[in-house]
Amino acid sequence: MKQTYLLALSFVLTLMVQPIHSQVNSPYSRYGFGTMTDRAMGFNKGMGGVALGFHNGKQINTSNPASYAYVDSLSALFDLGFSIQHANHKMGNLQQNAQNASFDYFAFQFRGAKNLGVTLAVLPLTHINYSFSSSKEVLKENENYSSNYAFSGEGGVHKAVLGLGWRPFKPLAIGVNGAFIWGDYTHNMNMQFNESSVYNLQRKYNANINTYSVDFGLQYDMKFTKKDALTLGLTYGLGHKINNKAYRQTNTLNSSTTIAQTVDTIRDAFELPHSFGVGLTYSHSDKLRIGADFIMEQWGKAKFPSQDMNTNSGNTTPYQSTTNQLNDMWKLAAGLDYCPNRESSKFFSHNIYRVGAFYSHSYAKADITNTISDKPYELGVSAGIGIPITNKNIWHNSPCLNISAQWVHTVVPYLSASTMQKATLRENYFRLSIGLTFNERWFYKWKVQ
Repeated sequence: MKQTYLLALSFVLTLMVQPIHSQVNSPYSRYGFGTMTDRAMGFNKGMGGVALGFHNGKQINTSNPASYAYVDSLSALFDLGFSIQHANHKMGNLQQNAQNASFDYFAFQFRGAKNLGVTLAVLPLTHINYSFSSSKEVLKENENYSSNYAFSGEGGVHKAVLGLGWRPFKPLAIGVNGAFIWGDYTHNMNMQFNESSVYNLQRKYNANINTYSVDFGLQYDMKFTKKDALTLGLTYGLGHKINNKAYRQTNTLNSSTTIAQTVDTIRDAFELPHSFGVGLTYSHSDKLRIGADFIMEQWGKAKFPSQDMNTNSGNTTPYQSTTNQLNDMWKLAAGLDYCPNRESSKFFSHNIYRVGAFYSHSYAKADITNTISDKPYELGVSAGIGIPITNKNIWHNSPCLNISAQWVHTVVPYLSASTMQKATLRENYFRLSIGLTFNERWFYKWKVQ
C-alpha cells in the first residue's frame, strides 16, 4: 500500500506541474529548438549539473546511464522535480522581468537483475515562449516610412527515456539510454508600415518533431584506499537525421487583406548532433564527492532550417535546411557534495551540502549572417542541500528532499535589424529547484520465524 501511495503521489504531482513547463518568456528561445534545460536531477542541480562520474544506489543520474548499474538491489527509486524562477531580460534600453515555473523531470529506477539497473524518465529538453516588439524603425530605402515589428513563439521538445546500466565486473559499468523525442515549435513574425501604399508582411515558421535518441555511457572506478576512489565517466550521443518537415508561410497584405500567400516546405529538415562527455569524480567514503565534467555537442554540423526570420527579406530568401545554422555547444561544470555524518541523528550532521558552478557556449545562434564573431555564452553558480526525511523505522531508506538555488547569467550578441550593428541581450535568472526522491524497499524478502 505504501509503495502504491507514493507512486500515485508522484504521478499526481507530475500532472500538476506539467502544464506550466513552457513558461520561459525569453527572446533567446526564438532560435534553434528553443532554450535548453539544464538536464540536471535533484541531487546535482546544486552542483552546477556535474554528474558524469557520479554513481550512487540511492540517486537517479540520467546524465550517464552507466550509473544505473549501482541501484540498490532491494530498492525502487522515484524522483521528481520542478523549479520556480525570476528572470530579468535586457536589450539596450528595454528591460523586462518575468516570474514562472517549470516541470524538470520524473524518473523511476529499479534493479532488473544482478548488476543490472533499469530507469524510466520523462523530462523536457527545450522551452519556447516569447513575445516582443519594436516600433518606429526608419527604413533605409525611404526615411519617410517607419515600421512596427512583432515577434512571438511557443513550443518545446521533450524526451521519454528507457535506460539500462550493467556492471560486468566490479570497477566497470556501462549503460545506454534509448529515448523517444517529441515536440513542436511555432514562430510568428509581423511587420506593418505606417504608409498604406506599402504592403505589410507576415511570416509563420512551424514544425513537429518526432524522433529517437541513443546515448551510451561508461564509468570506471579506480580505488586508491578503502575510502578514496576516482571515477572516470564517459558518454557519447549518436547523431542522426530527423525525418520531419519544416514549414514557412509568408503572407503579403494590403492593410488587413491578404493579397498573396506562399508556403515553403523542407523535407528531412533536422538532424541531431553527435555529442561527447567526459567527467572525473573523486570520492572519500560516503562523506565527500568532488567532480568536474566537460560536454560538447556538434550542433554546427547538424542540419537545421534557415533561421532568417526577418520579414523584410520578402520571398527572395530561399527556405532550406543547412549546416552552420547553430553553434557547437560546450559546457564545463564543477561541483561537490559533502555530508558530515550520514548515520547521525542531528539535523545539520546528516544533511548533504552542495555547491557548484558552470560555464558554457550555447548552441543557438542569434546572428546567422556570421557578422558577429562573439558567441552566446552563459555562466552560473549554484548551492543546495539534501534533507533526509527520516524516522527511526526507515533511517537507511528514507525519502530525501533536495533544494537548490541557482543564479545564471546569459549574454547573447546579435545583429540589430534596425541599426545593422552589434547588440546584446543580457539575461539573469534566479532559480529555486525542489526535488523529492522516494527510496522504497520493494524487493526485500521477509522471513517468518
